[in-house]
Amino acid sequence: FAGGFPGEFISSILEQSDINTEFIKVNEDTRINVKLKSGQETEINAPGPKVTQEQFQALITQIKNTTSEDTVIVAGSVPNSIPSDAYAQIAQITEKTGAQLVVDAEKDLVETVLPYRPLFIKPNKDELEVMFNTTVKSDEDVIKYGKEILKKGAQSVIISLGGDGAIYVDQHQSIKAVNPQGHVVNTVGSGDSTVAGMVAGLSMGLNIDEAFQQAVASGTATAFSEDLATRDAIENIKSQVTISVLDGE
Repeated sequence: FAGGFPGEFISSILEQSDINTEFIKVNEDTRINVKLKSGQETEINAPGPKVTQEQFQALITQIKNTTSEDTVIVAGSVPNSIPSDAYAQIAQITEKTGAQLVVDAEKDLVETVLPYRPLFIKPNKDELEVMFNTTVKSDEDVIKYGKEILKKGAQSVIISLGGDGAIYVDQHQSIKAVNPQGHVVNTVGSGDSTVAGMVAGLSMGLNIDEAFQQAVASGTATAFSEDLATRDAIENIKSQVTISVLDGE
């Protein structure tokens, strides 16, 4: 959904980068979020625009037109104006169309889609602790709760550990990727970049290790940049991301 000047700005920037857009136009402005950096990071997140039932149905129609060649990524919160089960509705459709589903959202939204076997979900360590009402103290804990998510239906899980890298868990193996230490400039978009790096890697035909290495490199490169990471920055960091198998093959 995109609306007003911010919506037009997003569309035009993407088109300048040769990225196709097919936004559904809404009447109110796309929200603008403000991040304040003064030692600690403070977020001021505006409410999203109102989405009508008709506009929501236009999105559902787009999802119905997906095929097994497509990957659908659902991320973030659901606006109050659309059904609270929007994620589950999308998951039900992708299960029928054969599209791969990737989810990056808070506990309540994630849990509604797990029965539909998403390709992967990407909680961070804090979100993992909230999901299981626990404290995660070690890599073993991360793997243990990652495997619990697999039991609920996800095909795989990526748990981001901030500056300590990330852990990938599926039915066959658990892998840890450790990123190089560097100067964190801006964490905004880092998690999204991790998801994008993984999806891009898998769609390019990389194996799990290589795609995961690219995912962590993408998230790290964005954290080390003022803006989103460039391809060059990602490639530079990728060679410094170390992969180790924690269990499995």
